[in-house]
Amino acid sequence: MRSSSRVGARTDQSYRAQGLDEFAAWIEELMRGRGYDIDSPRGGGRSKLADDAGVHRAAVSRLLQRQSMPDLETMRRVAAVLGVPLREMLIRSGRLTEDDLPVSGGGRPAVGEGQMRLSPEEAARLMGVPPELSDLFAKVAKQFLPQGG
Repeated sequence: MRSSSRVGARTDQSYRAQGLDEFAAWIEELMRGRGYDIDSPRGGGRSKLADDAGVHRAAVSRLLQRQSMPDLETMRRVAAVLGVPLREMLIRSGRLTEDDLPVSGGGRPAVGEGQMRLSPEEAARLMGVPPELSDLFAKVAKQFLPQGG
């Protein structure tokens, strides 16, 4: 019985390691696509992502080194910075399944069903508007929003 438990534990560890590897590879591609330099030794992309997301640099390093999966809050913050829905992040990480997080309306939450609007300031940050222009961006964007929105 013990040997079958060990085999089961190894299989589970192997499955988790494969999931972590796939998830980390996906995050690396997102980072590259968003301009984070993670390939050169002094690129600083890992630190920049951590700073942009407001998370510990060690959490980003552990993920990219395939050592551990980030916690929920770290995932939430990294998802926001990388412009990925948290739902996709949780599913790709293996923490939840598509059945755990159903969506309505053809893949988008219906208005009023947990869909949150971005503020113009958040949109500027997620779109990479330079800090010195973000106030101007927000001011212009607010002119197109309905009153009270």
